[in-house]
Amino acid sequence: MVRIKKESDDRILYGLVMSRFSKLTETSTSLEQKIEDIVYQKDAWTNTPPSILAKLPRRLHQQQDHPISILRNLIENHFQQFKAISPASAIVTTHMNFDELGFPADHPGRSLTDSYYLNQTHMLRTHTSAHEVETFRAGNDKWLLSADVYRRDEIDASHYPVFHQMEGARVWTRDQLQELKDLNAKMAEELAACPLVIEDISMTSESNPYQPQHDPEMAKEIAQNLKHSLNSMIFQLFGRLKAKSTDEEPLKVRWIEAFFPFTTPSYEVEVFWNGEWLEILGCGVVMQKTLDNAGAPQKLGWAFGLGLERIAMILFSIPDIRLFWSEDSRFLRQFQEGKINTFKPYSKYPPCYKDLSFWLPEEKNPKEAHGAKAAGGGMTSIKPFHENDFCEIVRDVAGDLIESVTPIDEFTNKKTGRNSKCYRLNYRSMDR
Repeated sequence: MVRIKKESDDRILYGLVMSRFSKLTETSTSLEQKIEDIVYQKDAWTNTPPSILAKLPRRLHQQQDHPISILRNLIENHFQQFKAISPASAIVTTHMNFDELGFPADHPGRSLTDSYYLNQTHMLRTHTSAHEVETFRAGNDKWLLSADVYRRDEIDASHYPVFHQMEGARVWTRDQLQELKDLNAKMAEELAACPLVIEDISMTSESNPYQPQHDPEMAKEIAQNLKHSLNSMIFQLFGRLKAKSTDEEPLKVRWIEAFFPFTTPSYEVEVFWNGEWLEILGCGVVMQKTLDNAGAPQKLGWAFGLGLERIAMILFSIPDIRLFWSEDSRFLRQFQEGKINTFKPYSKYPPCYKDLSFWLPEEKNPKEAHGAKAAGGGMTSIKPFHENDFCEIVRDVAGDLIESVTPIDEFTNKKTGRNSKCYRLNYRSMDR
């Protein structure tokens, strides 16, 4: 537990945070940084701190007997005919991460407040989809790709700047319709024998359409194969735990309409667990432009993406996402490959909170600090305040001792028009 003395340490904390905040108003100089034996030039887009770069070698999804790795192996074992892939580096081009997948130029994910950039052309991938085009280009028709991904985000028990995703995909050529129909009939028969209730309220509509270049019948069968494949996977992951519980109700899965820039029609999948619907993954029929970019215009298929931490927290009853990064043997020795067991907490220290208030910087030209300009170009000398920037500073100061950062008050001085905010910082060690 962190204890901070009321006066002197309050001033130290305030000084640390505000000194780092002031650095956000400075323009980066053209220095170099060497990462994984490659030199990258810094520029105005560079915003990845050393604390994040230090996570690159950890690769929790490949650490034996780690919950993330256990879950990855369980899913790979379910899709045994699929090729398992894990890219060597988390560094990708912005073209791979956004442009090849059809992200519009003003998409918020491109913003400096949302993503980690090494410079204007290179970044830490924000999703495993960054490798989708190159994987299809390599001729892979059935594959699972697992990797660490990086996003600037809020601080709480379920958000962390580094997490792990799995992407899965399967494609067919346009002359395989009958083969696809036969496969779907077989899978439907197998699912009918499972104690699984599937609630499908998804629809194909103007807001969630088939793609005009696709034969609607083929696209429908592809979407059905996607649903059969993921319903089966979810039953394998959650069904065994459901069977051990005292709840006699069957496992429930729900499909709802969604929107993703790289699939249509698109869906989100939820599982009814412990009395509430929990979102598990997103999926859909792959945008044909993606396959065209990969040099495979004759193919069409489906893809899904899921967060390994999100599912692992449910399956292993892990209450805080920071625990995945613990190197404490009391955490690590609780898990074993091939098994799903309930995590047993070993630290019961209460949270220790501090409230921190500060004036926001005055923007010289706030109208220019939004939209595409906020994503890296044409930035003013003083950047507008963004909560993700503040959370980045808090993580830099407090590390993994910080449990949550919550806004509790804001104030505007009527005379000067200046704004201030107050945040509650909760500290709690997961290992002490």
